Parts: sequence; structure tokens; C-alpha cells
Amino acid sequence: MRGLAKTDRTEGAMELIDVDRPEPGPGEALVEVAYAGLCGSDAGIYEFESAFERMELPTIIGHEYAGTVVETGTDVAEYEVGDRVVERPIRGCGECYQCRIGEENVCRNSTITGVDHHGAYTQFVAVPEGALHPIPDGLALADAAIVEPTSIGARAVIQNSRTSPGDRVLVAGPGPIGQLTAQIARAQGGDVAVAGVGQDAEYRLPLAEELGFDTINVEEADLDAIREERTDGVGYDVVFDTTGHPSGLTMAVDEVRKGGQIVLVGQTGETTMPYSPLVRGEIDLQCSYASMYEDFERSLRMIDSGTVDTDSFVDDRFSLLEADDAFEAFVAGQTCKPRFDVSELHA
Repeated sequence: MRGLAKTDRTEGAMELIDVDRPEPGPGEALVEVAYAGLCGSDAGIYEFESAFERMELPTIIGHEYAGTVVETGTDVAEYEVGDRVVERPIRGCGECYQCRIGEENVCRNSTITGVDHHGAYTQFVAVPEGALHPIPDGLALADAAIVEPTSIGARAVIQNSRTSPGDRVLVAGPGPIGQLTAQIARAQGGDVAVAGVGQDAEYRLPLAEELGFDTINVEEADLDAIREERTDGVGYDVVFDTTGHPSGLTMAVDEVRKGGQIVLVGQTGETTMPYSPLVRGEIDLQCSYASMYEDFERSLRMIDSGTVDTDSFVDDRFSLLEADDAFEAFVAGQTCKPRFDVSELHA
């Protein structure tokens, strides 16, 4: 079978390679992949950021996907052939302290699909049944392929923020996680604005407007004046930083109200800033990483109900057969959530 793999420790270096079709081991199901999304971490692999130095190459990437069980190994009890599923791609060890207390998303020994082992940009993946999640009847596989990034936004908003009806919320970063976070924060009753930079003005900020949000281009707007208008000068109750850029956190500190909350979702890297204003303002700085079973369950329901709009959100223009186009467009901010039809690889 064919799969799109990272093949060299340089920028780009994505190639279609041939690998053996996996055989499901004990406790594993073999899933035929139908659709798969492109995530910011996939783009990080494409650019080969330092976080991915641990990868053994070549590795087939991709971790946001939906598919159908076509074979099961021994001892599989919960799934059978024909079941439609998604995968929770961070696989905990089940033995460390974090796993034992129900914090598998921060397992000390976790492995990640598409990073530490072959991922979903291929025809078949073998998955431990404990990492699978069933898709509700009636929800299309194409829509279910967006559940993994949705679950990250769901955890950030529902589990880790204190967003309440009437709260004034700012989402910094109109990338895929930002767009999803904004939709979920609105569903929680927040009055949400989405901020981006000049690069986002072509595609991502207009997408946020199409989804019904007020938008702010921070490179052109007077942030002080907008904050005065939107919050009566108080500041935002909750600011979500989904930018993954060092400037996101410093902007969040400027925009949040005293006694408010910053939820750090994007992986910022290194940044330098004065921390005394956070202490003096008693600002809650909350981190949110990945997701767990309940976040997937909520996300599937929100997509199924239309609370999260996948029709406007996804971009089906791209092909795994010419994947560089998707990655370059993503990095340049000319798309937000590419979704691949993986059946192309069967030809």
C-alpha cells in the first residue's frame, strides 16, 4: 500500500512510499482510512521543526482521520468489521502516574500517531481498540475526520476555560484550532472575536467572518480602541491563544481583564515578557493540551448537531498525490483545514 511519508530531516521531503499492509495484532483493529485532515503539527513536520527530531524516517504522517474497521485481531471485544471509527492519536502507556489518574493526554511515555509510528495518510492503519472511538450513526466519515482538532478546542473551552454566557472572549489565531475554539466558545455563550495577522487576511479571517465572528487584523487595527469598544475598557474575560507564536501570549496579557483568564492552546515556543502584570492582575494562565475520551465524545455530538460547522471550515481542494500544494498553502495561511480523500491512494 502507499502512504505519504516524511523522508528526510529537511523542509518539505514528503514522498509517497510503499509499505506493507499492516496486520492487526492482539487487541488491534485494522482501519481503512476514508478521509484525513491536515493539522498544524503535520505542517510542523513538513517544515521539520525541532519538536519532531525524534521521528524515525521515513514515517507516514497524519493523525486526524475517519475510517472503517475491515479486520480485527484476537481479543478485540468492542469493535467488529464495518464499524466506523476515529482514533484518539495520543496513546498513553497505561502504567505511568498520569495514566493511572486519568490524565492520558499528558502521559510521560505516550506515542503519537503519525509521529512515533505510521499515521493516517495511507490506506490502512492498525490501531489498539482502546484508542478508537465510534462514530455516531448518520454522521458522514468526511465530517468525522474533523473530530480530532475539534476535540482540542472542546477541551480548551469546556474543560479548561471558565467561559460562561455573556463573557467577552478573544481567540487569538484564526488557524484550525482557533476557528474551532471560537465556535465552541460561542456555543458556551461567549461573545467571541477572532484576531489574526496580515497573512490571515486573505483566507482565515474571512473564514471567521463567514462563520459569524467579528475579526481583528492586529497588524492594522487599533487594539486599544477595539478593546475599549468591545469590553468597555475592562478587557476580555477569557483570551484563548491558539497562535503557536511567541507574540500570542504577550498580546493575550495586554487584552485580558484583571481577574480574567488566558488559555494557552498553541505551543508558543520561547517568549520574553514581564510576569508581574499577571500576578498583580491575578490573571489565571491555564494551559490546555490535546484531548481525551470525553472531549472526542462531545466533539462528535457538536459536529453531528451542527454546533460546529464543518462544511464552511474544511477545504477539499487538495490531493495527497500532490500534497506539497496543501502544505505550502497551509503554511502561507491560504487555507485553514485541508481534508484529503484518502481513497485516491487506492488507484
